[in-house]
Amino acid sequence: MQEAKDLKGYKQEVQDALDNSFLRTAMDNFAVAYRTGRANAFAGLDVENLIAQIAASKDSAIGQMDALFDEFKANAEKTGTRVHLARTAQEANEIIAQIAKDNQVNKIVKSKSMTAEETLLNHHLEAQQFEVVETDLGEWIIQLRNEGPSHMVMPAIHLSRYQVADLFSEVTGRKQDSEIERLVKVARRELRRQYLEADMGISGANFAIAATGTIGLTTNEGNARLVTTLPRVHVALVGLEKLMPTLNDALKVNRVLPRNATGQGITSYVTWITGPNACASAPEGQKIFHIVFLDNGRRELARDPVFKEVLRCVRCGACANVCPVYRMVGGHQYGHIYIGAIGLILTYFFHGREKARNLVQNCINCEACKSICAAGIDLPRMIKEVHTRIQDAEGHPVKSVLLSKVMKNRKFFHSLLRSAQKVQKPVTGGTPYLRHLPQIFAKEHNFRALPAIANKAFRDTWDHIKPHVATPRYRIALFAGCALDFVYPEQLEAAVKLLADCDVAVDFPMEQSCCGLPVEMMGEKDAAVAVAYQNLTAIHPEPYDYILTLCASCGSHLKKAYPRLLEDDASVQKELNEFADKIIPFSQFVNDVLKVEASDFMPSKLKATFHAPCHLCRGLGVTEPPHDLIRKAGYEFVPAAEEQTCCGFGGTYSSKFPQISAQILEKKLEDIQKTGAATLITECPGCILQLRGGAVKHGLDIDVKHLSEALADKHKKPSS
Repeated sequence: MQEAKDLKGYKQEVQDALDNSFLRTAMDNFAVAYRTGRANAFAGLDVENLIAQIAASKDSAIGQMDALFDEFKANAEKTGTRVHLARTAQEANEIIAQIAKDNQVNKIVKSKSMTAEETLLNHHLEAQQFEVVETDLGEWIIQLRNEGPSHMVMPAIHLSRYQVADLFSEVTGRKQDSEIERLVKVARRELRRQYLEADMGISGANFAIAATGTIGLTTNEGNARLVTTLPRVHVALVGLEKLMPTLNDALKVNRVLPRNATGQGITSYVTWITGPNACASAPEGQKIFHIVFLDNGRRELARDPVFKEVLRCVRCGACANVCPVYRMVGGHQYGHIYIGAIGLILTYFFHGREKARNLVQNCINCEACKSICAAGIDLPRMIKEVHTRIQDAEGHPVKSVLLSKVMKNRKFFHSLLRSAQKVQKPVTGGTPYLRHLPQIFAKEHNFRALPAIANKAFRDTWDHIKPHVATPRYRIALFAGCALDFVYPEQLEAAVKLLADCDVAVDFPMEQSCCGLPVEMMGEKDAAVAVAYQNLTAIHPEPYDYILTLCASCGSHLKKAYPRLLEDDASVQKELNEFADKIIPFSQFVNDVLKVEASDFMPSKLKATFHAPCHLCRGLGVTEPPHDLIRKAGYEFVPAAEEQTCCGFGGTYSSKFPQISAQILEKKLEDIQKTGAATLITECPGCILQLRGGAVKHGLDIDVKHLSEALADKHKKPSS
């Protein structure tokens, strides 16, 4: 688990993980295989409907957590089960240790339980002189290595079979073969006697059914059944969020859980336990059965209007499976105990600010976790909220405070950009790039060529290039964002030309500013709110059919985040809803609204591939329009295998974690090269900055273009 006290120390731990070549290969192989396996497992199912059902069911259960506990306790105790409620992790550990003492327990076997990891149960029991043996293969391996899990479902994913063979050789005193099947046999042989010698078995539970006092476990190894049946004492440690009213509610979750976790239709074992079973070694021939429910902040979370949906989590681990950061660094640097996006949030609530403060900054905001969550949790939003809360409590860093002050003052912000344009000449050498980075950035940020600020901002040319359309089909407001306005104005100019040719009247409201996403990512929520008000004031939606943006990140933030950021201001709701409803990305407008055709473009024989910006394909749900437009523009479209994988930019993320950003970019460029395309098209200036800069730095012969440029280059001028 990460233990660095400051961000600098944490970055060093991250670098150590990046330098681990086996870890990187293992994470890559898993990420690719998981994507295919999950798609196959969900084939033919209405995934969105299933997730909506789970979210509704879990929300209902969270809202009646105390009542469900009372119902569960009453029904379970009728069967002879003893039910406890622990307010804290320490109290849960003490209850379980006391049960062990009361029943003269010496040896304890455990099946995999993230809740037990949360409470550090093993440490507590071992300090009380109990022998504790993990029986899940992965958990046993990391227990022998004195490590924590690196994934919620696959705890030893970071280890090679050769490392495991060396470990087993040490444990058994005999040289072990590295063949996986033989290693499994070694584990089975070594662990089997532990079940027979154990006095107590400890398990977790995936479900706790209030109507019958039943717990349910979904597993892929037979160890959990042996743990819950062979020893004379069984203790289940269960988070309160696992309470559900009926078996039917649990079955809804179980339909999705294995598919999302490992790409399986169903796990190897689904076990339901209602009351103590017969046990010859136990007093009176019946197992001693205790269930310890853990609060540890869950009831407080259930009352939090923002964070209560975190308790929907079904512990599938999918948010880690698709996370580009996790793919680079693994779980030990991307979690404390709970791993992945959900871990960044739960660490704050279960283990405190100190453990969470570095982790929550290491989110690239690609929304892959949100798009795959089995319970529909808005994980990126939760991470941003945690970051803000931590900074509100501990103080905001000078960099983010300064950025927020600048962003709140549009005129000052734009004057700084213009000033930077004037003083950048010594470091551009007359090129479009910053050839000589300032010394404070040189080493870490040298993985890509950074663009220079344009000679003239788009807003400064608008009066001269604004087209006149006599009889417009549509009237739009153009939202630029800062990168397009001041770094890549040619992309906006290409769009304006194309739109004018298609009889679209374009307006550019001059009071618009940055969308505000960068400051929210820095934990400056107040500044993000202030910027949202600025843009809502600058662009009155009523006169326009659409508000068009060429930046996917801007578009997603304007459409999805503004209603959240300003939700408490009743006075702006009508205008805000109209504003958000009219936001549309460039590709969707040109393809689906204007309905351009292939005959509108000159043919080309160039091969082109597409990089889908995260906030276009996931944030806005737009996937096919760019493909259609590339084909219509006459390109030979060659899909990339990882088209929707993040490029590693993430706005301010790439400046905070450049070493991770560089590695994600390298994987992305490798994928693009495999297509054989000479042209790479995308729809986000941030992605262009990252991908074009990376291509230049690596000397790749790839022409990186915004979709607006690719279309404008091929569009036929309308006949007079």
